Amino acid sequence: MNGGPSFERDIRPLFRPGDVESMLFAFDLSVYEDVRDNAEGIHERLVDGSMPCDQEWAQADIDRFRAWIDAGMAP
Repeated sequence: MNGGPSFERDIRPLFRPGDVESMLFAFDLSVYEDVRDNAEGIHERLVDGSMPCDQEWAQADIDRFRAWIDAGMAP
């Protein structure tokens, strides 16, 4: 392990149960492969504030998500 961000430790906890539920029509935010496969689109929506629908993420959390993508999206 390179010590970078991981899905289970750093990313999965950012998605609340309501976020997971509201996105099930498209993909499952609780499943690593679904988030990995849609990571760039998720990041775009986090940046523009359209996801999650009820409140924007803190910039630090958006940055953590970007860092996870840039580090290779470890499970």
